[in-house]
Amino acid sequence: MSDFSAEQKRYLEGMAAGMAVMKSVAAPAGAATPSAPPSGPDAIHLAAQDKALAAGQKLVDQEKWKRAEHPFDAYGRMKREADAGKAPTPPDNFRWRYHGLFWVAPTQTSFMARLRIPNGILNHWQFAGVADLADRHGGGYAHVTTRANLQIREIAPESAGPFLEALSDLGLTGRGAGADNIRNVTGSPTAGIDPQELIDTRPLARAWHFHILNERAMIGLPRKFNVSFDGGGRIPALEETNDIGFQAVRVLDGAAVEPGVWMRLALGGISGHKDLARDTGVVVRPADCTAVADAIVRVFVAEGDRTNRAKARLKYVLDRLGFEAFLARVEEVLGRRLDRVDAAHVAPRPATDRMAHLGVHPQVQDGRVHVGVVVPVGRLTTEQMRGIAAIARELGDGDVRLTVWQNLLISGVAADRASEVEARLAALGLSTQPTSIRAGLVACTGMTGCKFANAHTKENALDIASHVEARLALDVPVNIHLTGCPNSCAQHYIGDIGLIGVKVPVGSEGETVEGYDVVVGGGFAENAAIGRMLWTGVPEERAAVHVEALLRAYLAGRSGPDESFQQFTLRVGVDVLKGAAPTATRALEAAE
Repeated sequence: MSDFSAEQKRYLEGMAAGMAVMKSVAAPAGAATPSAPPSGPDAIHLAAQDKALAAGQKLVDQEKWKRAEHPFDAYGRMKREADAGKAPTPPDNFRWRYHGLFWVAPTQTSFMARLRIPNGILNHWQFAGVADLADRHGGGYAHVTTRANLQIREIAPESAGPFLEALSDLGLTGRGAGADNIRNVTGSPTAGIDPQELIDTRPLARAWHFHILNERAMIGLPRKFNVSFDGGGRIPALEETNDIGFQAVRVLDGAAVEPGVWMRLALGGISGHKDLARDTGVVVRPADCTAVADAIVRVFVAEGDRTNRAKARLKYVLDRLGFEAFLARVEEVLGRRLDRVDAAHVAPRPATDRMAHLGVHPQVQDGRVHVGVVVPVGRLTTEQMRGIAAIARELGDGDVRLTVWQNLLISGVAADRASEVEARLAALGLSTQPTSIRAGLVACTGMTGCKFANAHTKENALDIASHVEARLALDVPVNIHLTGCPNSCAQHYIGDIGLIGVKVPVGSEGETVEGYDVVVGGGFAENAAIGRMLWTGVPEERAAVHVEALLRAYLAGRSGPDESFQQFTLRVGVDVLKGAAPTATRALEAAE
């Protein structure tokens, strides 16, 4: 190999090693696996794969791909192929997601980039810098996501490397933002500024974020994994929808641990599979959250299903082992017992406010307020982003805080200058004063940019809001979530009204149109619940009428303004509500 450069030698050696691994992966069922235990930074994952192979099971393609060539070891090849304008193969499309890049063809023949922003908080110059990158390498806009994150779209292949490296120049990264990894770490958006919070979640989210980036065992899990920290503030962090939810609680006198603020541990949230995280009875010292989360992930790595993607999330490990057996395994990894506290010794958590993520609200800092900005279905132009960054720099504390509600906050504003902030936002085409519909309007990317979607969710969401607002006055907030497919990126099952994109058959020739299944009665925080199916196969053109009918039924049938939409649907039941839309449709047709 003396005629090859050092880089070429490494490439050939890596190829040879990958081919050797692929031979072992492709071995017939029941074939013996190498006797030497795996070593190196990926040993924990290789051991889990070997265990499946030794049991005569077949690894799914994604497990074979990451075993043949770890995505972090393929950065140079990714850059070379992207520079040449090459679209990735399916294995490489999976691998490049480890760097935050998603090839989204055929909807867009380009990459979408997803970032990592711990607790969803950026400095103003980072926010403006991402806007510049979206102009230079993307489509000139960004999406705020339901993980308090940013997505940049329409990145041409040859811009992939420059985008990622310029992102690093901003002190940001997309590393591990996709595929079988721990996704963006969320926390309370008003962390450190909320008058009622029990703990500032920023240090906890940052500690976990950097642990993930620097511990290879946390990369390449059986499936994606979500972790959230809720500090007890007014704005929900939706930690109950995460695989691990840390909830700040105040432990009272008389418990088995000293009184004070602890993090209660909830496990197994995955709303798209109709399950929310359940309280384990375990409480964790805030300083120990990273160590406990690490142990949980390691047990998941060992026990997660590498042969069936549909059953590979933590929920299914918990269903199989049971919570107590799973926690016993965690204690083995951790090397000590977990602390447990009876619910009777835990004070009620502070109530959340469904409107606190929008408008002007006082901070714990005297004379300061935070201003919540309505971002219609999460879409921002780069001009708006730079304008927001300037407002944060000149009138706030310099931070831009993203939320799981696809909007953002500008914090640290002097109370007597809040109106100036609102005026400057209005000049950007943005508002701080939502309607009861738009305050909780959430939509995934939809067919415009996602090949899995069955409907144009963002466009339909705005159409539904406009239709309803023109026809009735709603005096309480109602959350409407639209998601394009069962992957539940917009978490349809926790909305008051959830719409799931489906293809609706029409005619006798097998044609379909865009449409939705509709669920009702979901909730979050202190009202956490999974919505129940109401209608299936509603054509997209009738979706707004169906939502209007539900809201009219609510306004006419509720016991009063204090009865929420969720409470109303639970009291009345889906069988009664099923007649609402046909009645409204007949009235509409008669009026026409």
